[in-house]
Amino acid sequence: MTRTHLVDDIPILLSRPAELPLKWVGRDDLVNQLLAAWMVLDAGDRPMNPRLVGRPGVGKTTLAWAAAKRLGREVYLFQATMDTRPEDLVVTPVVGPEGKILYVGSPLVSAAIRGGVCILDEGNRMSEKSWASLAPLLDDRRYVESAVAGIQVAAHADFRFVVTVNEDSSTYEIPEYIHSRLQPQIFVDFPERAEEEAILRANVPQAPEEMVRYVASFLQACHRADEPYGVRDGLNVARYALRLAGTFGGSPLDHAHRAVEATVGEEGLRHLPGGEPAR
Repeated sequence: MTRTHLVDDIPILLSRPAELPLKWVGRDDLVNQLLAAWMVLDAGDRPMNPRLVGRPGVGKTTLAWAAAKRLGREVYLFQATMDTRPEDLVVTPVVGPEGKILYVGSPLVSAAIRGGVCILDEGNRMSEKSWASLAPLLDDRRYVESAVAGIQVAAHADFRFVVTVNEDSSTYEIPEYIHSRLQPQIFVDFPERAEEEAILRANVPQAPEEMVRYVASFLQACHRADEPYGVRDGLNVARYALRLAGTFGGSPLDHAHRAVEATVGEEGLRHLPGGEPAR
């Protein structure tokens, strides 16, 4: 991969694509919904910019990653925060060797130039000012401007974009004119029990079957009680229980109580299946 790209004779140092150990286990129809949104029907068509909506820990980022890899494209991940500035999304100047100014392209700009997929994670953490800088990229114009470098970057025809949005209290509301550009909305819900067990087996293969079933029962009880705990929490419960067993002895199930308390807090203990195991 050539990491320097010229835009209007200005060299832009591109970010490297992400390499993440993510495994999507579950509903294939969600992957197909995302791929459908990215589909281009004819020469005059443009891909859509879907948003994946759901509670934290349900696998939105993993879903986006799986769909992008199925396309066979490079994947670039940008983590949005309340401090994200417009220039962070586009091009950032840095001081290079001999005091020269270098321009570094963000993961989003690098994806746009390379024809990759950009996953903008937790987009509802980002301010309206930052979202406004992406407006032309997310409509038929398909470009983004850098005031810092004084350039306009046109997106490659193969560029695809997806944003994840958490269903919880966010720092900022996404403005309505951006919402209309982030279509369709694909809702990612908690998995069914069989899917949760499969996710646990795939991501924590060291866990004994009784631990897999125990954690899945815990998660299903949490879902029924409308608790915010998701698959990510279940994975951490299983992983910590395994480590506690390796340190103190016994089976991972003997340490489920401590693992749940350490992962989601004491309030999660009331959802333990079959009563609370010994501490």
